[in-house]
Amino acid sequence: MNAPDPLSLAAVPLQTARLDLEPLRVGHAPEMAVTLADPALHAFIGGAPLSEPELLARYARLVAGPAEAGSAAWCNWVLRLRGDGPDGGSAVGTAQATVVRDGAEIAWVVGTPWQGRGLAREAAVALADWLRGQGVPSLVAHVHPEHHASAAVAAAAGLTPTDAFQDGERRWASPR
Repeated sequence: MNAPDPLSLAAVPLQTARLDLEPLRVGHAPEMAVTLADPALHAFIGGAPLSEPELLARYARLVAGPAEAGSAAWCNWVLRLRGDGPDGGSAVGTAQATVVRDGAEIAWVVGTPWQGRGLAREAAVALADWLRGQGVPSLVAHVHPEHHASAAVAAAAGLTPTDAFQDGERRWASPR
């Protein structure tokens, strides 16, 4: 049996012990503008938080997919914390995979109030496991060399650091 075409992948609902990974919708933008509003989230990647209108436009582009059909699959999720506690039901971050024929680049972000709880690790492991289960042959992530928490997330997802850098970030890759 042949593996599915990785370029035909689309985000599907995923679950972890504490999170629901919801396929991204444009309607997530108002809530995510609040979740991602802390400028500290940009300490390693640069830039600034997007306003709600900017995030609406960005999410519309992401949901529409790449301009060149068949060039890649864009899979994006909002991370929603399950439970009855004070944060239960909150959108706490995002995860994404840009899938091409020979693999996928993955990324994650968790809002400042929810960092330090292992949520990024949980989401990235679920994402990596799902991609591998879909036959994606290799995974990469790019992590700032001083962002130790994100490096730990990449390692938990089965990636190892390489000697390659892109825009000041170290390339982490899965074994081929």
